[in-house]
Amino acid sequence: MTNKLRYFVANWKMYGHLRSLNSLNKVINFRKKNKKAKNLKIIYCPPFTLLHAFVQKFKNSNIKTGAQNCSFLSTFGPPTGSINASMIKSLKCDYVILGHSEKRAKGENDKIINKKISSALKNNLKVIFCIGETILQKRKKMTKKILLNQLNKGLHKIKKKENILIAYEPVWSIGTGLVPKSEDLNHVISFIKIFLRNKMKFKNPKVLYGGSVSPQNISLLRKVLNLDGFLVGGSSQNSKKFIDIIKKTFI
Repeated sequence: MTNKLRYFVANWKMYGHLRSLNSLNKVINFRKKNKKAKNLKIIYCPPFTLLHAFVQKFKNSNIKTGAQNCSFLSTFGPPTGSINASMIKSLKCDYVILGHSEKRAKGENDKIINKKISSALKNNLKVIFCIGETILQKRKKMTKKILLNQLNKGLHKIKKKENILIAYEPVWSIGTGLVPKSEDLNHVISFIKIFLRNKMKFKNPKVLYGGSVSPQNISLLRKVLNLDGFLVGGSSQNSKKFIDIIKKTFI
């Protein structure tokens, strides 16, 4: 996996103040000093309040910044508390996470996600598109059906496919400490990639795994050879843990 792994995405969720930026120095120094990590891509997705500060912090490094969500509206408008893709891009961000299960649980459907992906790509943002099944769907052996539905609807009529990363995040794994067995995860990732190549015409699909990724279980997850990286939640908020995850998989 070490030759193929490229992406480590830090989803900070609702965490961090300006003083939290000091903790990023460890990651910046690690990225600069480690010559073996030349193909490594680190992306931080903090809350909206910290986007500008993160962009400035990483200005002289190879670390990129992304948002955790955006509106599907392309123009300015009345939705209170929302920001659109053009506003995110104006801060010089490069990525945005879309389709996260926490948003889906609050009513965000595939049609809305599709509009968000379209808007993000039109504004030259790269998309980290999250898909995944619930524990009930898994028990009913509906995983493939759910993933196909999310991919078909979310990527309907979407172009610029080279600017899309797929993040497989089984809902039952997020924040629970539970992770799929290596052989099960390998099977699902292969299934996603085959579908993306054959049906969605992706030339070189990139698929990440997310869901309770930690220094404790990364030795098992790294055995999945067809993965292209990880979307890391809580562990990414601690620079030492985040670096440990990178070291144990990439270096």
